Amino acid sequence: MIPVTDASWTYLADTVMGGVSEGSATLEDGALRLRGHVSTRNRGGFIQTRTEIDGAPDGARGLRIRVRGNGEAYFIHLRTTRTRLPWQYYQARFETSSQWRDVTLDWADFAASGRLLPSRPRPAEIRSLGLVAYGRDHDADVSLSAFGWV
Repeated sequence: MIPVTDASWTYLADTVMGGVSEGSATLEDGALRLRGHVSTRNRGGFIQTRTEIDGAPDGARGLRIRVRGNGEAYFIHLRTTRTRLPWQYYQARFETSSQWRDVTLDWADFAASGRLLPSRPRPAEIRSLGLVAYGRDHDADVSLSAFGWV
């Protein structure tokens, strides 16, 4: 597993396209914490923090993450060399609790955001990993301490 402190993370929200969600991504006690309010007003609905990736190793069958949160569902978004438009990504959902736990997401757990993409991400083509609160009005609070390939 790779500690999140070994990566550079960028925060973004739906405000880039007129949405009104707000939040922040901070490093706290060795973990990356994404929190804020997600609003679907103005056709919005996400806050996100992401890091660049130089592909997954050959033979990787998925992603393992160590997470905790406020009991809500969150998402991992993967972008690849094929996701050229801002609204293209591969998405996998995971649940949180107040306790740290490891979650394994197989490539089959990731759904393409549209028909123009291959149905599953190709590991060598992965270029970014995003921790995302998405799709519904809610208060987000999720932390990621490490990620790695399985």
